[in-house]
Amino acid sequence: MSQRDYYEVLGVSRNASEDELKKAYRKLAMKYHPDHNPGDAEAEQKFKEAAEAYDVLRDENKRARYDRFGFAGVQGGGGGFNSTDDIFSHFGDIFGDFFGFSGMSGSRASEGADLRYNLTISFAQAAKGDKVTLSLPKHVTCPECQGSGAAPGSKVETCRHCNGTGQVRRSQGFFQIAMPCPVCHGQRKVIVKPCARCKGEGMVVDTRKLEVHIPAGVDTGVRLRVRGEGEPGTHGGPPGDLYVVITVEEDKRFERQGQDLLCHVEITFVQAALGYKTQVPGLDGDLPIEIPKGVQSGSILRLAGEGMPYPGRSTRGDLLVQVNVRTPTHLSERQEELLREFEALEDEGLVKKAQKKMKKFMGL
Repeated sequence: MSQRDYYEVLGVSRNASEDELKKAYRKLAMKYHPDHNPGDAEAEQKFKEAAEAYDVLRDENKRARYDRFGFAGVQGGGGGFNSTDDIFSHFGDIFGDFFGFSGMSGSRASEGADLRYNLTISFAQAAKGDKVTLSLPKHVTCPECQGSGAAPGSKVETCRHCNGTGQVRRSQGFFQIAMPCPVCHGQRKVIVKPCARCKGEGMVVDTRKLEVHIPAGVDTGVRLRVRGEGEPGTHGGPPGDLYVVITVEEDKRFERQGQDLLCHVEITFVQAALGYKTQVPGLDGDLPIEIPKGVQSGSILRLAGEGMPYPGRSTRGDLLVQVNVRTPTHLSERQEELLREFEALEDEGLVKKAQKKMKKFMGL
């Protein structure tokens, strides 16, 4: 079978970059992978052909000789593979990224998992801020074996099954697939006598006390991040973080609107008409407020700076006071009589106003 031009095999131009070559080869490797084409001799041959082409063109010196002298320039100095081991040793990075085995052992350092703690606080704690002590069940380094997983006095030995590589290879037709060692699980080491306390895990569950600062002004749904208080990392990796998720209990006195607070005050219609001085609840105690004459039911009065603090700032929201005018439901005869007199005076006043406007309009 005659050889095809390497550039033609990969489907690239003669000035293709290294990335273009790699991308083209990965595409062909996927298409003609023997596991995807079992028993297909033609696909296996094309896979070998693509590997040979990529091996030559990715090497600057081989590529230069091939461009100048053709196949004669690379005979004996590259091109062709005798076994699958040759292919994997050359292109382990590509196969690792593409087919799911990277050649890396399982002992790589990794960051610990983050933890979540749901914390319910009172309205007063949210308004003033507080320090809360949490009891956290979390994994900690085993104090018996200091995290090694081995019983005191015993040894941690190199895994004999994988010879300390953390991997074993399994043949599948033309390929050999690298997999984590089933004995050491990719850790490269085996524990001869596991620690009795942690069962060889190197970590145990313990309850830890942790003080968390709650800033003034927090609201339900706020997440407080405590760095480094999550699960410990593996193989020397950094620990994760702790996220404290806040829920604030409701207060009977206030309705919260962000950092503003809303409360209600009820007055009589006489107080609404004549004006009234009273007090309303505040975060730091009762606050005086003056109801203006003629206020309408549902009106909102604002007390600036008497609301919830803004977290991390010196400013606060406002206290909104909604005025509700109470209408009496039981009147005495005298009260009814006075109200009718008041209504008559109101009507008389309206008539006089109307007459005055008419005279003004007529120029009288």
